[in-house]
Amino acid sequence: MANFRRFRPDDLNKLSKCNLDPLTETYELGFYLQYHAKWPSLFQVAEDQHGNIIGYIMGKLESSPDVYQFSEHYLPWHAHITAVTVAPEARRLGIGKLLSEQLEAAADENDAWFVDLFVRSTNHRAIAFYKSMGYSVFRVVKDYYGDHSSDPTQSSEDAFDMRKPTKRDVKREHIRDDGEKYEVDPTDVW
Repeated sequence: MANFRRFRPDDLNKLSKCNLDPLTETYELGFYLQYHAKWPSLFQVAEDQHGNIIGYIMGKLESSPDVYQFSEHYLPWHAHITAVTVAPEARRLGIGKLLSEQLEAAADENDAWFVDLFVRSTNHRAIAFYKSMGYSVFRVVKDYYGDHSSDPTQSSEDAFDMRKPTKRDVKREHIRDDGEKYEVDPTDVW
């Protein structure tokens, strides 16, 4: 059984089990603390009965700067999942789904248009997981990742920008069915 709660700064020393996965992005300590300071309700952890962190989600609420308001790449008010991961021994127990649903509920409470995330285009397991939760590919961000997770001969990897509409997007204006056909450069993503 997992206990879900807000992240605390002393949790930084307990994230190792989750961050050892090669598909999990690991950040410098200040990055985690910035999320804790700016969006504390969107940084949640799951811990086991012994207090070990077995999963976490980091998210934020944002929109593109107003200067880009008329750009085709402008993003309205939305929630973004920066990282979600579960320790290998705790996978397939619904922890990632529960963490994601908590963030989605916060997105609805904050009147966001959608929830988005970036995932490596080769991370088929994660893509299937997100699709099962109602996310779809909105666009492909070419060469988004500066390394390749499965082919050391390649210097970069594409990302799928996946989205799930929230209650506010009644007309489903911020998602599309054929997102794999829309390619953008990393400079088009804010």
